[in-house]
Amino acid sequence: MVELLAGAGGIAAAFGLASSAGLNAYIPLLVVAVLGRLSTMAGWDLLVLRPPWDTLTSWWIIGLLAVLLVIEMTVDKIPAADTINDVVSTIIRPAAGAILFAANAEAIADIHPVLALACGVLLAGGVHAVKASARPVVTATTAGIANPFVSVMEDILATVVSVLSVLIPILMAAILIVVMIMAIAWWHSRPNRRLPAR
Repeated sequence: MVELLAGAGGIAAAFGLASSAGLNAYIPLLVVAVLGRLSTMAGWDLLVLRPPWDTLTSWWIIGLLAVLLVIEMTVDKIPAADTINDVVSTIIRPAAGAILFAANAEAIADIHPVLALACGVLLAGGVHAVKASARPVVTATTAGIANPFVSVMEDILATVVSVLSVLIPILMAAILIVVMIMAIAWWHSRPNRRLPAR
């Protein structure tokens, strides 16, 4: 039973971290890197990454992720530059999602690494696609005034999801399921917007 719960926690963490990578690739990577490093230094079992994923806990990688995060957070708050950033991140965010999913899904030995990587790409890529599609609409409808606010909210959401995914993964999985059900219910309850037949 304990192994089953640990495995479920690993999968739940993988889903949450990969999803948050779709909003900002570097926040969940940095959260995992720092918590993994602290766990190793303090001898905790909070987050133990196996090779080759333990490379994330290197001080060099942590420093690089911090610099990239500052750049991402700055550029993402500037109208027009944020759209270019989203285009560049079309590769980066799914790749980060793949790394995070694979690194955390190892709790269940039956998952093939290629399947884990594919799940991470799909989750992060899906969230990224929604974000990249919505941001030009926000820019156009608010003349770019709302972009910094929306970007800050995305950063806060990515941070909360990342931290909860590591600390309380089952709760994070439950929240993601509820959000998905609400999104599906909203989609199906929309009024039919087809043009009338002529």
